[in-house]
Amino acid sequence: KNGSPVAENFRVEEVNLPDNICEGQVKARTLYLSVDPYMRCRMNEDTGSDYITPWQLSQVTDGGGIGIIEESKHKNFTKGDFVTSFYWPWQTKVILDGNILEKVDPKLVDGHLSYFLGAIGMPGLTSLIGIQEKGHITAGSNQTMVVSGAAGACGSLAGQIGHLLGCSRVVGICGTHEKCLFLTSELGFDAAVNYKKGNVGEQLRELCPAGVDVYFDNVGGDISDTVISQMNQNSHIILCGQISQYNKDVPYPPPLPPAVEAIQKERNITRERFLVLNYKDKFESGILQLSQWFREEKLKIKETVINGLENMGAAFQSMMTGGNTGKQIVCISEDTS
Repeated sequence: KNGSPVAENFRVEEVNLPDNICEGQVKARTLYLSVDPYMRCRMNEDTGSDYITPWQLSQVTDGGGIGIIEESKHKNFTKGDFVTSFYWPWQTKVILDGNILEKVDPKLVDGHLSYFLGAIGMPGLTSLIGIQEKGHITAGSNQTMVVSGAAGACGSLAGQIGHLLGCSRVVGICGTHEKCLFLTSELGFDAAVNYKKGNVGEQLRELCPAGVDVYFDNVGGDISDTVISQMNQNSHIILCGQISQYNKDVPYPPPLPPAVEAIQKERNITRERFLVLNYKDKFESGILQLSQWFREEKLKIKETVINGLENMGAAFQSMMTGGNTGKQIVCISEDTS
């Protein structure tokens, strides 16, 4: 419950898959696997959430994945289909119940299939729906949005989406000079703060002179306390994640310090738990919107790719410590034939 995950928490084993698949199953080859912050909760006996199950010791881990079907005994799929699942085992080849799979169309991502695990997948939907449902952005009303963890999978999209939906100013917070430069020169953020350099509160006051109206929170902890203290009356927090707290035994969302909670109540700042899986009815239209913005070059997508199943643990550890810019992806195979 307390402690930082390391690559050595994972091991690779070689096993043989059965030769035959049963009715309703498919055999697929894995192309890409995802590592995400929520997986840290799956390393606890109690994940703190009823929608995420804990990983079991000495069992195969799983998460978001993309693959190509090699054999099918399921009516919805044929050989050569590209499919995805939120529960894809960390294996090079898999036998899966076809009912947990969804077919994906490579045209939506210009052939970049890994994007279905990032910008045109769950992180993209989390950013888009989170802002739509909890951000209360009104185009033309001069709102300022701050994004923490701004160079990560969700944050790098959230800032861009904030602009697309009508925010007049977007400021990102991240942990290196290179990431700050990436946000402002490539993703269109108006400004960026490196929280490891200088006083975050002072920099924010300078960059958000009219205060903060919308806060897309990926990190929690001290950074969030600083942002909340500069939020305006009737402003809104989008609780996407609290990565700074995941290695500690605290409830989710973590309680705010009393002084910050007093500010939140006094200024009527909304801070409600946001769970994208509660909005499945919006997934289809959301994916189409994200895909359209990408194809119109209004949404820039960045990935950090590590190769090889044996490097899943290292990729997970790197993502948890900010080693990635954009979405962290592990490429298992690039052979789509």
